[in-house]
Amino acid sequence: MEGIFNNSIATLVAYFTIISIYLLVIPLILFYWMNNRWNVMGKFERLGVYGLVFLFFPGLILFAPFLNLRLRGDTKN
Repeated sequence: MEGIFNNSIATLVAYFTIISIYLLVIPLILFYWMNNRWNVMGKFERLGVYGLVFLFFPGLILFAPFLNLRLRGDTKN
């Protein structure tokens, strides 16, 4: 059991897992949530979203050029 904790491969896998969750997974979930709920959020939910944006800012900045949170216009032509 002691060999597992002293293994550098396990440490690298743990770091990679934590960094990928912090920079990729949670920011994408947060973008999806903001995109679906932006116009119907209450004030406490919006406050929580602002806190999460502050907490996961590095990951959100990575995806910001690729995602569009603008309102959809009128679809009638």
